[in-house]
Amino acid sequence: MQLRERNLGKLSHTTYDVLIIGGGINGAVSAAALAGRGAKVALIDKGDFAGFTSQHSSNLIWGGIKYLETYDFRLVWKLCQSRNQLMKNYPSTVKEIRFFTTVPQDFRYPRLLLWLGAWLYWLMGKGFTQLPRLLSRNDIKKEEDIINTENSQGGFEYSDAYLHDNDARFVFNFIRSALNCGCIAANYVESLGAQRGTDKVWRTQARDHMNGKEFEIKSKVLLNAAGPFVDQHNQLTGQKTPHQHVFSKGVHLIVDRLTPHQRVLAFFASDGRLFFAIPMGVKTCIGTTDTPVKDPTTTVTAENRQFILDNINKLLTLKEPLKTEDIIAARCGVRPLVVKTGTSGKRDWLELSRKHEIDVNWESDHISIFGGKLTDCLNVGEEICELVQALGVILPHPQYSWFGEPPEAIKKAFLHQAELMDLDGYTPPNSTEKLTCRLWRRYGSEAINLLEMIRTDPQQAEVLIEGTEYLRCELQLAARREMIVRLEDFLRRRSKIALIIRQQELKRSAGVREACETLFGQQAKEKFAEYF
Repeated sequence: MQLRERNLGKLSHTTYDVLIIGGGINGAVSAAALAGRGAKVALIDKGDFAGFTSQHSSNLIWGGIKYLETYDFRLVWKLCQSRNQLMKNYPSTVKEIRFFTTVPQDFRYPRLLLWLGAWLYWLMGKGFTQLPRLLSRNDIKKEEDIINTENSQGGFEYSDAYLHDNDARFVFNFIRSALNCGCIAANYVESLGAQRGTDKVWRTQARDHMNGKEFEIKSKVLLNAAGPFVDQHNQLTGQKTPHQHVFSKGVHLIVDRLTPHQRVLAFFASDGRLFFAIPMGVKTCIGTTDTPVKDPTTTVTAENRQFILDNINKLLTLKEPLKTEDIIAARCGVRPLVVKTGTSGKRDWLELSRKHEIDVNWESDHISIFGGKLTDCLNVGEEICELVQALGVILPHPQYSWFGEPPEAIKKAFLHQAELMDLDGYTPPNSTEKLTCRLWRRYGSEAINLLEMIRTDPQQAEVLIEGTEYLRCELQLAARREMIVRLEDFLRRRSKIALIIRQQELKRSAGVREACETLFGQQAKEKFAEYF
C-alpha cells in the first residue's frame, strides 16, 4: 500500500488543475484523458476504484440495439461508433461476440421485423461486425440444444462486443494509465464537501477512511464523477444542475457454465426486457433484473434470485433446473439513469436509456457527469478535456492519444520474449486461454516485467489460488502497483476470483492466505478476517 500512502501525502500539498470526485468509469477516463494531456489532476473515491456501479455491469460493450424500439437512432449510432472504437483500440480486451436471440411466439414483434432491425443495427455500426443471421426453431435447437424452443417463433443472431476480463479491471486500467501520466489518485478517501473561495480555488475537505484523518485538497476545477452519488455530492457543494439521477437495480447471478459455446444467449424475460446468459470463462452470468429503486445502495433479494432462476429455467431445458444452491456469486448494482431535474422518470421505465449528460457551472468552474456506461467511456474522456479547456485550464499536450493498448512494437517485443521462454508452456491445464494472451491483455507493457520475474523464479508462474488463473507474479505486481487496500479489492475488482469461486472455498484456500501475506504483510490476518 506504499503507492497509496505516497499519494495521500501529495494530495494536500499543491493546487491541482482538476480534482475528480469518483473513481468509476466516468472518473477513471476523465483522469486518464486529462493527465495524459498534461493537466495536473487528482482523483479520490470514498471506496475502491470501480467499487460501485462500475463493478456490477454485464461486461457487455454494446451499441444499444434495444433503443431502436424507442426510435433513439442518434443514441444507437453514437454507441455503435463508441463500441467500434473500443474494439479497435483494445483488441485484446474488447472482443466481438455473437448474440443468439430467441423470440417467443406471443412477443410484441415478429422475428422477421426484429431480424430487419438487426440489419439496421449492423448498418448503423458501419458493418464493423459479422452479418446478422435469421434462425428457425430447428436452427436454434441444432446449434444450442439447451434452449427451449417450445414457445418460440425462431430467432436471429447478431454481433456486439464484451469485456474478455471484467468491468472493474477495465476501469482500473484507466486509473493506472492516469497514474502513469502523473495523476495523484487515492481510494478510500471521501469528499466531505467543497467550497470555492474568492480566489477562485475550490477547497475540498477530504477524509481518509483508513485512519479517519481529514485534510484539504485545492483545485481550480471540481469534477463530480461520483456516479450514483453525483446528486448527493452536488448538495454538499451547493450545485444546482439541469439533470439528476433516478435508479434502476440490476442483478446478475453467476453459475457453472451452461453451454460450451462462446456466445451470448439472448431472450426476452417475463417483464419484456432483454435477458442474457453470458459466457464468463468457465462460468455463466445470467440476468438481469430492472427494478426502480430510490437509493443507490442495493442488495440482492430472494425475489431477485427467484426472478432470474424462474426465467432461466423456463428459457432453457437443463438436465436439472437451476436452484439457489447453484448460485456461485451475485452482482447487484444500480444503473444511474438521467432525467431532467424535477422529473421522476416515470415514463415507461424500460425506455430510459443509459446515455450520459455533462452539466457545467461556468461561473464556479464545476462539472457534473450524469449517467453513462462502459461503451461510451472514451467519448466522456474527450468531452471532459474540451470542457476543462473551455474553463481555462491549459492542456500542454492536446493531441496526446490517451487511450488504447501499448504500441505494436512493445507488443512484438513482449510476444518475442514470451515465445523464447515458452511462456505458454506454463499455462494452467484448465485455463480458457494461453498465458501470453492473458498477461498482455491485463498488463500491457508491464507484462514484460512479469516475464523477468518468471525467468528468475519459475514458481512465479504457478497458479496462486486453485480454480483460478491468477499467478504468483501477478500478485507481486499488484502489491506494488494496484493500490489494494482490502482483500475484496483484489478478489473482486483487480481480479474476478470472488465471482467464480464460492466464498467458503476461498476461506479454506491456502492461496488466499498467501495472497494476504503478499499484499498486507503484518496486517494479513486482520485483512483476511475483515473480508470473511
